[in-house]
Amino acid sequence: MDLKLSGRVAVVTGASKGIGLAVTRTLLEEGARVVAASRKPSAELDALAGPDLVHVAVDLMDPAAPAEVVARAVEAFGRVDILVNNAGGPPPGVTLPRRSFLDATDAEWRAMFEFNLFSAVRAVRAVIPVMLEHGGGAIVNVSSGNARQPSPINVDYGAAKAAMNNLTKVLSAEFGPQGIRVNTVSPGPVRTAWWTDEGGVADMIAAQAGTDRDTVMDSVAPGMMNLTTGRLVDPQEVADAVALLVSPRSASTTGAEFAVDSGFLKEL
Repeated sequence: MDLKLSGRVAVVTGASKGIGLAVTRTLLEEGARVVAASRKPSAELDALAGPDLVHVAVDLMDPAAPAEVVARAVEAFGRVDILVNNAGGPPPGVTLPRRSFLDATDAEWRAMFEFNLFSAVRAVRAVIPVMLEHGGGAIVNVSSGNARQPSPINVDYGAAKAAMNNLTKVLSAEFGPQGIRVNTVSPGPVRTAWWTDEGGVADMIAAQAGTDRDTVMDSVAPGMMNLTTGRLVDPQEVADAVALLVSPRSASTTGAEFAVDSGFLKEL
C-alpha cells in the first residue's frame, strides 16, 4: 500500500535506536525526508545515511533543543509535514523500574517530565507555525501503556505519559480544523535496549528469577505482564502504526490513541 509519503518532511526524536530508529527507517523507505534527532548517532542510524536523512545531535533535556531541530528541518528541506515525538523513557541519571513510589525524588520527577512531556510540548510549539504555513501536517506522540495502566515502579513515567495523552486530545481539537492531525501510539513492552542492554530490565528480572536475559524476554516477562500474544512488541510494529497515522491515508483519524502492546491493556 502506498502511504503517499513521498517527498514529505518528517522530524523524528529519539531516532538513533529502538522505536525511533524503526520509524526513521520506515519513513525513508516510504519516500519521506527525515530529520532525525538524538543525543548522538548510532551505527544503525549511520547505515541509513543519504540525501534524505539529516541527523541533529541534541539533548532534548535542553529547552532550546526542540526548536533547534525544527529549524534545522526547515533549513534542510524547507518545511515540516510530520512530527513524531518518540524520545522518552528514563532520562539521564534516572533508572527504571523502581521498587516503590517513595523511591522517586522531586529531581527525578522533574527530569522525567522534562524528557517525556516537555520536550514534546516544545517540539509541537515549534512545529505548529511551520505546519500551518504549509497547510497542515501530522503529529504522532509516542506514549505508553503505562499511561493507562499505572504502576508504582514507573509512577513518574506513567504520569508523564498520561499527560501526553491528554495533550494529544487538546492539540487535536484546537488544530484539527486547521489541517493538523494529532494522534497517540501507546506501545506496551517493546524489545528495545531498555530490555536488551547489559544491566537492563531483562538482566534485573533474570537476577531475581534465577534465569537468563533471553528467557526473561522470551517467556518470563510476557507471562508476568499477561501479554495476550505471548511476546514483547517488535519496534517495527510500532513504526508501522506511526507511518500509517502520519499518512494521508489516515486523513480522518485525529485525537485517537492506538495501542501496539501485545494485548497488555485488557480494560475498555
